[in-house]
Amino acid sequence: MISTLPKKGHLLIAEPSILGDVSFNRSVVLLAEHNDEGSIGFILNKPLTYSINDLIPEIDASFKIYNGGPVEQDNLYFIHNIPDIIPNSIEISNGIYWGGDFETTKQLINEGKITKNHIRFFLGYSGWSFNQLEMEMQENSWIVAENTLKNKLLSKASNLFWKEKIIEQGGEYVLFSNAPENPMLN
Repeated sequence: MISTLPKKGHLLIAEPSILGDVSFNRSVVLLAEHNDEGSIGFILNKPLTYSINDLIPEIDASFKIYNGGPVEQDNLYFIHNIPDIIPNSIEISNGIYWGGDFETTKQLINEGKITKNHIRFFLGYSGWSFNQLEMEMQENSWIVAENTLKNKLLSKASNLFWKEKIIEQGGEYVLFSNAPENPMLN
């Protein structure tokens, strides 16, 4: 059942029934774009084992890198809440921005003017072609929710984010919040 239609800036919460999908099992995705051509988003709660300094040694910071999704995992993307100091940023919504001038961003991180609460880096993104996301929603793969955290979304810890968003849905979802990630191992 589709309760809310997806919109740029909304969150996609993986239904508990998504079990075998390594990328999307227990994922929360920020929709960075949703239009007639398709949708693009970034998984917010799947940190990888390395930091920005591991990928770009000239950046003197240890910000976590997140798995943004299964598409173009050899490309680095970022979202942030500081468009006033990162030129050429694109607003997603609610004070969250996508991309911008990367050279300026590197310099500002090295100067300590950008902290981990301002920015989040991703390898890859999540992408859906025209109508693909809507079809997945009809198959009960996703719950659409508004981003009530607005630009504070980036400072949210990732390890319990899916569980918190599932509990917010109420009803039978509360039961799933404490279920093991793989019920077959229970």
